[in-house]
Amino acid sequence: MVCYATIGILCTSCQHFTPKPRSYFRIHLAEKTYKRSDSTLSYSFEYPNNIAYIKPNPKDTAWFDIVYPLYNARIYFSYKQIKGNFQEIAEDSRTFVYKHAFKADAIVENPFIDSTQQVYGMMYEIKGNTASSVQFLVTDSTKHFLRGALYFDNHPNKDSLAPVISYISEDIRHIIETTRWEP
Repeated sequence: MVCYATIGILCTSCQHFTPKPRSYFRIHLAEKTYKRSDSTLSYSFEYPNNIAYIKPNPKDTAWFDIVYPLYNARIYFSYKQIKGNFQEIAEDSRTFVYKHAFKADAIVENPFIDSTQQVYGMMYEIKGNTASSVQFLVTDSTKHFLRGALYFDNHPNKDSLAPVISYISEDIRHIIETTRWEP
């Protein structure tokens, strides 16, 4: 009788629940091929056409999105023509970025200057669990002002989204570097 009780206690005492650490899905990051966007607008750029597509805005032809269906992400683009109001437009853009400051761990500004093509830009990397992880602007400072913001269609989690944010940030840098103003 004691033998059965001892075996029973040993068997039940060895079973304990150990929760597994939280993990995230493995994300496949595809090789990219870039294509120049439609030049019917006053600007064009190269975007990764094998993993994303341009979705026009039916209400405003100068506004559009680049959609990444595999990553549940979207870059919202807006365009404004500068008519002597560059400072106002630039400050609105900066204010929009810094609205995320209360949730951000840091905001890193990365400037871009290509004076031969008259392309000047700023890419803002917004660190932390914020609604938008990357925002940017591209301008010639006299006629054109293009702005973009990366959003995901799910709850922000900097740890699980980090590889995709880095992956799409490369595309945003490429968009800024390849922007050209059409005559």
